[in-house]
Amino acid sequence: MEVKSRCHDKIIQLVNKGVDIPNPLTVDMDEAVSVDRISGNGVKIYPGCRIYGDKTVISEGSKIGYEGPATIDNCQIGPSVELKSGYFKNSVFLKEASMGLGAHVREGCILEEQASGAHCVGLKHTILFPFVTLGSLINFCDCLMAGGTSRKDHSEVGSSYIHFNFTPDGDKTTASLIGDVPRGVMLNQPPIFLGGQGGIVGPVRLGYGNVVAAGTILRSDFLEDNRLIVGKPHRGGVIRFVPKSYPGLSRVVGNNLLYLANLLALEQWYINVRRSFFNGQNFGELIYAGVLDKLTLAKRERIKRLKAMAGKIPENKKRNDRNGQVPPGKSEFRDKIQKVCEVFTEELAAKEGVEPRDRFLDAFESYKANNDGSYIETIQGLPDSVSQEGTRWLDTIVEGLCNKAGKLLPSLLTFKT
Repeated sequence: MEVKSRCHDKIIQLVNKGVDIPNPLTVDMDEAVSVDRISGNGVKIYPGCRIYGDKTVISEGSKIGYEGPATIDNCQIGPSVELKSGYFKNSVFLKEASMGLGAHVREGCILEEQASGAHCVGLKHTILFPFVTLGSLINFCDCLMAGGTSRKDHSEVGSSYIHFNFTPDGDKTTASLIGDVPRGVMLNQPPIFLGGQGGIVGPVRLGYGNVVAAGTILRSDFLEDNRLIVGKPHRGGVIRFVPKSYPGLSRVVGNNLLYLANLLALEQWYINVRRSFFNGQNFGELIYAGVLDKLTLAKRERIKRLKAMAGKIPENKKRNDRNGQVPPGKSEFRDKIQKVCEVFTEELAAKEGVEPRDRFLDAFESYKANNDGSYIETIQGLPDSVSQEGTRWLDTIVEGLCNKAGKLLPSLLTFKT
């Protein structure tokens, strides 16, 4: 009864500060929730919702649970976000992001401005750049997607789509880059379309402006832009499966390290560019801290999965080659994975591309000082030369980190970013 009373008291406090809770007796709230982190300006919490966690933030104008009960667990929710139904944990939703009925958004997700999903969408360690739109009945974990310039010109994933994020050996070294960070953050790239009832067998990299036909299963990288990709049916048959043989190890490791480097580039973008846009926003510093926390979670997840796979490489078994030895590339990966992962730190990323960074930031601050607008308006208003300098800076981070890692794995990797 005492716990129930504390929950009841918090809900009364929220109602008194202006939160619209039509049926307070149906809302559950745990002790950890801070009333001070929920705005009283235009927030509406519909019947049947559950609000948990001391890190939970709900900003002005947000609507929770309109289409059905919703559970919010330690999420940072920006202005005018709509989470209509489902389960949302340890994720961030920036201004005007939305998710429909039956969403299942687990830890490590970042949905940037106006990113959205329809009903029954599952996400985990997923990053969606502004405007990216997901259809219904989608499982889209462990990937980053960018592209598009507005809600009318957006990257989209068709309904019944799957990002396959487990290998036959049970590894999750499968994160896919659909677009990239250096060009994607400039919000000036053509959209990417993934046709419905299709899928990606991660890790895959895909260029901008590409259209993947419905029903296609992507199993290879397509780095060129503006292509129509129509997949062939996978050839049927039965072949011998050799556990832990990792025939495509070079590509898998390379794509994982590129994904990690893109995460570091995105982190530098938030630290150097995006932070100032949170300053005047309701709970802006808390939302900003939430984004950095999710990027840290994403980096840890990728490193954890790489180390787990490296730990499976056997030291000396006949199935590795005719002499019973582990091929050099595999042994390098197994033996040097710790040093490789130590390359991907915020400190090393900050040292890459200092000159292009400073040139870009000088031009960016000059433009921003003379143009008062939102984050999206400011980035899209930058002169092309400034945007290109920003991309050059972030590309230098990605290339610099990957080249450092590649030098530790010379028998395995040759990077082409």
